This record gives sequence, structure tokens and C-alpha cells, in this order.
Amino acid sequence: MAIHTEPGAPGPFTNQKLNGWLALSPLLVFMAVYVAGSLLARDFYKVPVAAAFIIASAYAMLITRGVRKTDDKIAIFSAGAGNRNVLLMIWIFVLAGAFASTAKDIGAIDATVNATLAILPAKLLYAGLFLAACFISMAVGTSVGTIVALVPIAAGIAQGIGTSVPMMTGIIVGGAFFGDNLSFISDTTVAATKTQGCSMKDKFRVNLWIAAPAALLIAVLYVVLGREVSAVPPAGQAEWLLILPYLLVIALALLGMNVVTVLALGTGVNGVIGWYTGAYDFVGWLSSIGSGIGGMGELIIVSLLAGGMLELIRYNGGLDFIIGRLTRRIKGPRGAGFSIAALVSLVNLCTANNTIAIITVGPLAKDISSRFHLDPRKTASILDTFSCLVQGILPYGAQMLMASGLAGVSALSIIANLYYPLALGVMACLSILFRFPRLN
Repeated sequence: MAIHTEPGAPGPFTNQKLNGWLALSPLLVFMAVYVAGSLLARDFYKVPVAAAFIIASAYAMLITRGVRKTDDKIAIFSAGAGNRNVLLMIWIFVLAGAFASTAKDIGAIDATVNATLAILPAKLLYAGLFLAACFISMAVGTSVGTIVALVPIAAGIAQGIGTSVPMMTGIIVGGAFFGDNLSFISDTTVAATKTQGCSMKDKFRVNLWIAAPAALLIAVLYVVLGREVSAVPPAGQAEWLLILPYLLVIALALLGMNVVTVLALGTGVNGVIGWYTGAYDFVGWLSSIGSGIGGMGELIIVSLLAGGMLELIRYNGGLDFIIGRLTRRIKGPRGAGFSIAALVSLVNLCTANNTIAIITVGPLAKDISSRFHLDPRKTASILDTFSCLVQGILPYGAQMLMASGLAGVSALSIIANLYYPLALGVMACLSILFRFPRLN
């Protein structure tokens, strides 16, 4: 699940499309401000993402044509910021903050860290966490749910053994996208198969030939890197009652319960356990909830700003421009495959939502597949794989914002430690180039 915009900004405006590159330029302004500011400060932690989005959003309003009044431009921006999916992600941020804070205050993180260090050999810590994230995300069908459940634990382990927090967070995020790409209940899988008219089972078989080798390679890499890990002895015994909230969240998610409901129940269970153990009273529980929600403030603001700016890009014709440019010179099945991959990647870059990118590009991809004789199962796999690949490395994507907020590190520091998306991208490109797997 991630932030995105939908067509249909309100208002009786004369929609005058901009030059394609000009329509996309707010995204470039955002990147330039964020990267340039970080380089000047020599620290990617010092430049708030929200500040870069404010500047880029103001620029996007300035270049918007066919809308004379500033109030009307703000209305278009607000339509994107208030999109139902943006708001849903914000509610998840709110509840994730409440759950994470109340769990921490009862000692759930410390207890889970102690249990993990006691059970899992130090040298297999990296690989074990990666495989756990792969399994859970595949079962629950959402990268966000996996990140919410595992990132606080991974960050706590990293601090406990003195290893890199961004590294441990990157392990979880990489595994989360493995499952999001393969799961039968993932919204990206549903969108990809429905738009191409193939079954989920067939698309899974194609994806498995791409994702499984990449995951196996990264798991081996983590085994090698893990040889240098020397875990400290647990600070105390594993208190299973305190671990219950995390086990509950994972179990309910595996059963298919909505992530909002899961987080709300988890926060309530934290309150009961905190009262039972004396960690806090009712007022203390409320205070912990408020503190957790407050800690998500920047993520909420960034989600609103990103949703609004990306709606202005869509309104000004940025998405239409991308699609038109990439479909002009397709030659042969390989070119068609790479064109579809580029299309869904660039649309994902502009919408920060892999499901919407697939839905947007899907009908065009189906037409390209028919003209150049691509198997619909492979086309569905290309759409899903490349959208997940791009979503996994977006510093302003919902998953990365969530992970950075829960781990307390910058999104770019996590991206620098993401190995699985890179391996997945290489395998996906090779599958198009050498046209594997061969299907009957």
C-alpha cells in the first residue's frame, strides 16, 4: 500500500497541458532541492523531505496553466492530498505510531530482541531476518504490514548488537517487497493479472523464476555478511507476555485482517499488558499513544504534500507525456518488454504508488503485448516486478517513509543498504533480454 493520486481534480478549469518535460519538472525540482541541500550540508539527515516538497509544490502551482485563481490551484493540489488512498495511508501512519510507541513503553521491543538473539545464531541473523520478512510479506500480501511489524524489532536488534540500523532496516524492507511482488493477495498482483487477463497462478509461476533466484542470491550474501556479526548475550530473559503484541500483529495479518484493524487491536493489547505489568496506567497509555502519533507528524505532512504535488503533475499532463514518449519507437518483443517496464517505472515514479502505476499502464501494456506477441503472463510479471522495484527505492514512497520513521534513520540511508531490489531489477532485465522463463 502506498500514497498516490487519482484522475479527476475538482473544479470547472480549462485544463491546458504543459510541455511534457515542464509538466514533470516539479519532480525534478524536488530531487534537486533535496539532493543539493543534503550535499551542501554534507548530511542527508539535515534536509527535511517536507521542506523539499513544499518548494516543489509551490513551483508546481506556479507553472500550472488554465487556472487563474490561486484558490483553484490549491483546490487541485488539495484533491490529490485528500485522495482516499492518501488518507488511508495517513490513518495507517497514525495507528502504526500509536502501536510502536505503546509497544516500546511496555518493553516489547527489548523482550523481542532478547528472544531473537537467544534463538537465532549471530552469523545467521541477517539471513534469518530477511527470510522472515520474505515469508511474512508473502503471507500477508502487504509490504507496509511487514515493515510495521518487523522494522522496530530489527532496529532494536541493531542497537543491541552495535550494528548498522539502516542495514538492518534495509534487510526488512527488501524482504517485504519480495512478498509484495509474489503474494496472491497483494493488490499489485490483482491489478497486474486483471489488466492482462491472466490467472494469478500463472503470473506467480513467471514471477517465481525472477524473484526466487534474486532472493536466494541475497540470502547467501547476508550469510556471508553475517559472518562478521557477533551478537552480544541477551540483556535478560525473553518475556513472552511482552512479545505477544508483535506475535498478535503478525498472526492477525497472516489471517488476512485489515492492517488498520490489526494495529488498533495491537495498541489495545499493549494497553492491557502495560496495565497488568505496571508499565503505565490509563493516562500513561494515552500519553504513549499521543507521543507515537506525534512522532509520525512529518510522515503525514510528506504524504499530503506528495499527494498534492503529484496530482498537479498529472493535471498538467506529465503522465500522458511519459506514456506517449515511451510507446513511439517500439521494435520487437524485447523492445516491447523494456518499454512496458520503463512505462510502469516512470508512472510509479510520478505517483509513488505501484498499484496505481499498474492500473494506469495496464491497458496500454495489454495493447503492446498483443501487437508484439508478448505472453500476457510475462507482461503481468513485468508490470508487477518493475513497479515493486521502483516503489522499493523511492525516498518519498509510503514504505520507505514508514521504515525511516519507525527506525529513526533517513530514507536515503536505508536505500543505500537495499540489496534485494537491485538483484530483482537485474533478474527482471535479464528475463526480458533472454526471454525466460519459456512458457507453453
